Amino acid sequence: METQNAQAEDRTVYVKPILVDDLPREVRAQAEGLDHLYAVHDAQGQQLALVGNRKLAFSLARQHDYAPVMVH
Repeated sequence: METQNAQAEDRTVYVKPILVDDLPREVRAQAEGLDHLYAVHDAQGQQLALVGNRKLAFSLARQHDYAPVMVH
């Protein structure tokens, strides 16, 4: 039971650069000339956000009480 609680309380999120060319066409159309975006994922791999720059990804995560970590 303690392990489940620790996972439920894990506030770490992972910030990963994503090439715009690798995204679906409708998302690429909204990228407005950017080469890459930054995805924010939770510990289970679920994408929480997709934003235009690294600074915004980290700021957004911190505003929602998450601890962001960069993934290479």
